[in-house]
Amino acid sequence: MSSSSTIEVLMYQIGQLFLLPVLGLVALLFLYSLYVLGGFAVQAWQRRDSQGLRGYPLLRYAQQHAAVTDDELDLHAHKLLEPERLASRVAPMLGLVGTMIPMGPALKSLSDGNLAQVSGSLTVAFSAVILALIAASITYWVANVRRRWLAEEIVRLQKGRGQQ
Repeated sequence: MSSSSTIEVLMYQIGQLFLLPVLGLVALLFLYSLYVLGGFAVQAWQRRDSQGLRGYPLLRYAQQHAAVTDDELDLHAHKLLEPERLASRVAPMLGLVGTMIPMGPALKSLSDGNLAQVSGSLTVAFSAVILALIAASITYWVANVRRRWLAEEIVRLQKGRGQQ
C-alpha cells in the first residue's frame, strides 16, 4: 500500500469519526433554535407592555447601571445577540459537514451495488443539512429582529439623555 493511499484511508477514517459528533451538534443547534424562537415569542409578548421594562433588556440594563455609557450599551447589545449570531453562522457549516461525511460511504456503497446503504447514507446527509438550515434560518431571523429592537432601545435611551 502506497503512502498516498495510506493517507487517503487515514483521512477517510478520521472524517468518519466526526459524523456522530456533528450530527449531535446539528440536533442541539436545532433544539436551541426552537428554544430561541420561544424566548423571542415571550419577549415580543412582553414588549407589548410599553410601561414595564420586561422585554427591554437595554433599558433594564441602563436602569440597573446608573452611569452607563453608549459604548457600554453597545457592548451589552452585542453580548445579547452573540449566541443567536453564532448559531446562525455555525449551523450551516455543520450541516455541510454532516452532508459531506456520509457521501463517502454512499459513493462506496454505490460502487458496490448496495443501493440500500446508499439510501441510508443519503438520508442522513440530507436530514443533517435540512435541520441545520432550519436552525440557521430561525436564529438568523431572531437575531436580526432583536438587533432592530436593541437599536430602538439605544435610540430611546439617547433621546432620554438629550432631554435631561
